[in-house]
Amino acid sequence: MSTREIAIAITIAVAVVILITMLLSWRRRLRRDGVHTAPLGVPEHAEVLSRHEVLYVSTTRHGEPLERLAIRPLAYRARGELAVTDRGAALALDGSPTVFIATAKITEVAQATVTIDRVVEPGGLVRLSWNIDDDTIVDSYLRAASGTPLELISDLQRLTRAKDTGAQS
Repeated sequence: MSTREIAIAITIAVAVVILITMLLSWRRRLRRDGVHTAPLGVPEHAEVLSRHEVLYVSTTRHGEPLERLAIRPLAYRARGELAVTDRGAALALDGSPTVFIATAKITEVAQATVTIDRVVEPGGLVRLSWNIDDDTIVDSYLRAASGTPLELISDLQRLTRAKDTGAQS
Protein backbone atom coordinates (compact mmCIF):
# COMPACT_ATOMS: atom_id res chain seq x y z
CA MET A 1 0.00 0.00 0.00
CA SER A 2 1.14 3.47 -0.79
CA THR A 3 1.27 6.31 1.71
CA ARG A 4 -1.69 7.93 -0.02
CA GLU A 5 -3.82 4.77 0.33
CA ILE A 6 -2.89 4.47 4.01
CA ALA A 7 -3.88 8.11 4.60
CA ILE A 8 -7.22 7.55 2.84
CA ALA A 9 -7.89 4.39 4.88
CA ILE A 10 -7.09 6.21 8.15
CA THR A 11 -9.34 9.13 7.18
CA ILE A 12 -12.22 6.80 6.33
CA ALA A 13 -11.73 4.85 9.58
CA VAL A 14 -11.74 8.05 11.66
CA ALA A 15 -14.87 9.30 9.86
CA VAL A 16 -16.67 5.99 10.49
CA VAL A 17 -15.71 6.05 14.19
CA ILE A 18 -16.99 9.64 14.50
CA LEU A 19 -20.30 8.79 12.78
CA ILE A 20 -20.82 5.70 14.95
CA THR A 21 -20.06 7.73 18.09
CA MET A 22 -22.57 10.41 17.01
CA LEU A 23 -25.25 7.77 16.36
CA LEU A 24 -24.69 6.06 19.70
CA SER A 25 -24.71 9.42 21.52
CA TRP A 26 -28.00 10.44 19.91
CA ARG A 27 -29.59 7.08 20.76
CA ARG A 28 -28.41 7.44 24.37
CA ARG A 29 -29.94 10.94 24.47
CA LEU A 30 -33.25 9.59 23.12
CA ARG A 31 -33.29 6.94 25.87
CA ARG A 32 -32.35 9.49 28.56
CA ASP A 33 -35.05 11.93 27.51
CA GLY A 34 -37.62 9.18 26.89
CA VAL A 35 -38.85 9.68 30.47
CA HIS A 36 -40.44 12.94 29.29
CA THR A 37 -43.33 13.09 26.89
CA ALA A 38 -44.77 16.10 25.18
CA PRO A 39 -48.52 16.52 25.71
CA LEU A 40 -50.32 15.52 22.51
CA GLY A 41 -53.70 16.45 21.07
CA VAL A 42 -55.76 19.61 21.22
CA PRO A 43 -58.68 19.75 23.67
CA GLU A 44 -62.15 19.73 22.14
CA HIS A 45 -63.80 23.10 21.69
CA ALA A 46 -60.53 25.04 21.90
CA GLU A 47 -61.09 28.35 20.13
CA VAL A 48 -58.20 29.37 17.86
CA LEU A 49 -57.22 32.99 18.53
CA SER A 50 -54.31 33.23 16.08
CA ARG A 51 -52.14 31.09 13.83
CA HIS A 52 -48.45 31.50 13.06
CA GLU A 53 -46.17 29.71 10.63
CA VAL A 54 -43.07 28.78 12.60
CA LEU A 55 -39.79 26.98 12.38
CA TYR A 56 -39.41 24.80 15.44
CA VAL A 57 -35.74 24.90 16.46
CA SER A 58 -35.30 22.92 19.68
CA THR A 59 -36.35 22.17 23.22
CA THR A 60 -33.70 22.52 25.91
CA ARG A 61 -33.34 22.37 29.65
CA HIS A 62 -34.71 25.56 31.21
CA GLY A 63 -32.04 28.22 31.29
CA GLU A 64 -29.58 26.00 29.40
CA PRO A 65 -30.07 26.88 25.71
CA LEU A 66 -27.20 24.63 24.61
CA GLU A 67 -28.48 21.42 26.28
CA ARG A 68 -30.89 19.86 23.75
CA LEU A 69 -33.59 17.51 24.97
CA ALA A 70 -34.75 14.77 22.62
CA ILE A 71 -38.40 14.73 23.65
CA ARG A 72 -40.62 13.07 21.08
CA PRO A 73 -42.03 14.54 18.85
CA LEU A 74 -39.89 17.62 19.61
CA ALA A 75 -36.55 15.93 19.00
CA TYR A 76 -35.89 17.37 15.53
CA ARG A 77 -36.13 20.76 13.86
CA ALA A 78 -39.19 21.16 11.64
CA ARG A 79 -41.54 23.57 9.93
CA GLY A 80 -45.00 23.87 11.33
CA GLU A 81 -47.79 25.99 12.65
CA LEU A 82 -48.41 27.33 16.13
CA ALA A 83 -52.07 27.92 16.92
CA VAL A 84 -52.71 30.05 19.98
CA THR A 85 -56.05 28.96 21.45
CA ASP A 86 -58.09 30.04 24.44
CA ARG A 87 -56.75 26.97 26.26
CA GLY A 88 -53.07 27.00 25.31
CA ALA A 89 -50.67 26.65 22.39
CA ALA A 90 -50.94 23.90 19.76
CA LEU A 91 -47.73 23.18 17.88
CA ALA A 92 -48.34 21.17 14.71
CA LEU A 93 -45.00 20.20 13.17
CA ASP A 94 -44.75 18.64 9.72
CA GLY A 95 -44.94 14.85 9.99
CA SER A 96 -45.59 14.79 13.76
CA PRO A 97 -48.63 14.69 16.04
CA THR A 98 -49.77 18.04 17.45
CA VAL A 99 -48.18 19.03 20.75
CA PHE A 100 -50.52 20.99 23.02
CA ILE A 101 -49.12 23.10 25.84
CA ALA A 102 -51.96 24.10 28.15
CA THR A 103 -52.05 27.65 29.47
CA ALA A 104 -51.50 26.39 33.02
CA LYS A 105 -48.19 24.79 31.96
CA ILE A 106 -46.72 27.91 30.32
CA THR A 107 -44.35 29.71 32.68
CA GLU A 108 -42.79 32.39 30.44
CA VAL A 109 -42.61 33.72 26.90
CA ALA A 110 -39.61 35.81 25.83
CA GLN A 111 -37.27 36.72 23.01
CA ALA A 112 -34.04 34.80 22.54
CA THR A 113 -31.00 34.98 20.31
CA VAL A 114 -29.28 31.62 20.74
CA THR A 115 -30.11 27.97 21.22
CA ILE A 116 -28.39 24.74 20.28
CA ASP A 117 -26.97 24.96 16.72
CA ARG A 118 -28.77 28.25 15.99
CA VAL A 119 -27.75 31.87 16.47
CA VAL A 120 -29.97 34.57 15.01
CA GLU A 121 -30.36 38.32 15.08
CA PRO A 122 -31.22 39.79 18.49
CA GLY A 123 -34.74 38.74 19.44
CA GLY A 124 -35.12 36.49 16.38
CA LEU A 125 -36.21 33.46 18.40
CA VAL A 126 -39.21 33.04 20.66
CA ARG A 127 -38.56 31.10 23.87
CA LEU A 128 -41.60 29.35 25.27
CA SER A 129 -40.90 28.03 28.78
CA TRP A 130 -43.30 25.38 30.03
CA ASN A 131 -43.68 22.60 32.59
CA ILE A 132 -43.21 19.22 30.96
CA ASP A 133 -44.00 17.63 34.34
CA ASP A 134 -44.49 18.82 37.91
CA ASP A 135 -40.77 19.30 38.57
CA THR A 136 -39.28 20.07 35.14
CA ILE A 137 -39.41 23.28 33.10
CA VAL A 138 -38.17 23.18 29.51
CA ASP A 139 -37.61 25.91 26.92
CA SER A 140 -38.90 25.41 23.38
CA TYR A 141 -37.50 27.74 20.73
CA LEU A 142 -39.46 28.90 17.70
CA ARG A 143 -38.66 31.20 14.82
CA ALA A 144 -41.51 33.09 13.19
CA ALA A 145 -41.72 32.08 9.51
CA SER A 146 -44.53 34.55 8.89
CA GLY A 147 -45.13 37.79 10.73
CA THR A 148 -42.68 38.98 13.35
CA PRO A 149 -41.38 37.38 16.54
CA LEU A 150 -43.04 40.21 18.48
CA GLU A 151 -46.49 39.28 17.13
CA LEU A 152 -45.95 35.67 18.15
CA ILE A 153 -44.68 36.69 21.59
CA SER A 154 -47.61 39.05 22.08
CA ASP A 155 -50.13 36.32 21.25
CA LEU A 156 -48.43 33.80 23.55
CA GLN A 157 -48.13 36.33 26.37
CA ARG A 158 -51.92 36.74 26.28
CA LEU A 159 -52.06 33.16 27.53
CA THR A 160 -49.80 33.87 30.51
CA ARG A 161 -51.78 37.02 31.32
CA ALA A 162 -55.03 35.05 31.09
CA LYS A 163 -53.54 32.43 33.44
CA ASP A 164 -52.49 35.12 35.93
CA THR A 165 -55.89 36.82 35.74
CA GLY A 166 -57.66 33.48 36.21
CA ALA A 167 -55.51 32.67 39.23
CA GLN A 168 -56.37 35.98 40.88
CA SER A 169 -60.15 35.64 40.40
